[in-house]
Amino acid sequence: MAELRQETDPDEAGLDPKALDRLDRHFARLVDEGRLPGFLVSVARGGRVAHLTAYGHRDRAAGLPVGADTLWRIYSMTKPVTAVAVLLLVEEGRLSLDDPLEKHLPAFAGPRVYEGGSGADARTRPARGPVLIRHLLTHTAGLTFGFYHEHPVDALYRESGLEYSVPPGKDLAETVEVYARMPLQFEPGTQWNYSVASNVLGRVIEVVSGQPLDEFFAERILRPLGMTDTGFHITGEQAGRLAELYGETEDGGITPIPGLPVRGRPRFLSGSGGLVASAGDFHRFMEMLRREGELDGARLLSPGTLALMTRNQLPGGARLSSFGAPVHRVRANEGLGFGFNVSVVVDPARTLAPTSPGTYGWTGVATTAFWVAPAHDLTVQFMTQLRPKKLKVFPDLRRLVHEAVVV
Repeated sequence: MAELRQETDPDEAGLDPKALDRLDRHFARLVDEGRLPGFLVSVARGGRVAHLTAYGHRDRAAGLPVGADTLWRIYSMTKPVTAVAVLLLVEEGRLSLDDPLEKHLPAFAGPRVYEGGSGADARTRPARGPVLIRHLLTHTAGLTFGFYHEHPVDALYRESGLEYSVPPGKDLAETVEVYARMPLQFEPGTQWNYSVASNVLGRVIEVVSGQPLDEFFAERILRPLGMTDTGFHITGEQAGRLAELYGETEDGGITPIPGLPVRGRPRFLSGSGGLVASAGDFHRFMEMLRREGELDGARLLSPGTLALMTRNQLPGGARLSSFGAPVHRVRANEGLGFGFNVSVVVDPARTLAPTSPGTYGWTGVATTAFWVAPAHDLTVQFMTQLRPKKLKVFPDLRRLVHEAVVV
């Protein structure tokens, strides 16, 4: 287990203790008001944890508190791990960012783009070019999610059992075959649409490496980084540390809801959102990113490759708010570009909350978040287990952390 503990005083790390106290009190109030079950937040500078707070419960009914060793479903924070796995194969020459997807997954040969109509009457035309591996890493492949309810292709996903990305009872290989039968929402490389792309990448990793996704992650990423509390399922010993998942009710309260099934190896190994991790483990993953691909003598990626992953890869330096499909043209995406499975701050003057240029990271649907701010040598993570309806946590979190950086 990677132990997470405070290693230095905030003052010594150039952080304002009073601002950090405001951060803690803000989120503690949400817990006390019954709007969050509990949380863990850590702020590290130069790799040393200068602020660590755990508050509230990982299981309210059982009265079990959040601790440094609590296990969290990190959902979409799995995606940057998947990106690292892909880039490992790229560095080894077994995969190229410009490989057509069909080279590794023949079911994606001859992609077609939606043109009009709906259901059985949907009209498509041949795509002008293939889906590339880089399109999957940047969510510009033309894939989508069925739960958007924004575009006719979203409806086609739902009609094929893909409202929640996975047809019941199917494994990763079988699910990706269903994705391959769906028309693309747009020409590859011409828009940004957050999608099932990382599940497709998970299958590419399996085919190219010859290993199941969980084994590849464990052998090439988790064990080298000492992330012994991270995986697609938990052991019996870990079960008591797993946080309960809650959903926000219409009146702003919270109630337990079913979460990602992790008690036993899942049939479907999701490169999009399948991992469970402790905060200590995820701190080590962030530190590998901050240190440009290396941690404690274990080098996963070269500095050059890590730099590619964490800088804006959208064509012409585009932003999510303009290059994104209509559902993504929202205020929260102002000032952001996108790298390989991480958002990247390209214009801090336009972001929803104060931040610094080059900051990169991602979030999870259960209100988990992380980011690395190279300008301040800062890594931050926030862990809780709430699927929200109205509660907006991240802008306040980013603002309060930003206010704490004084040197």
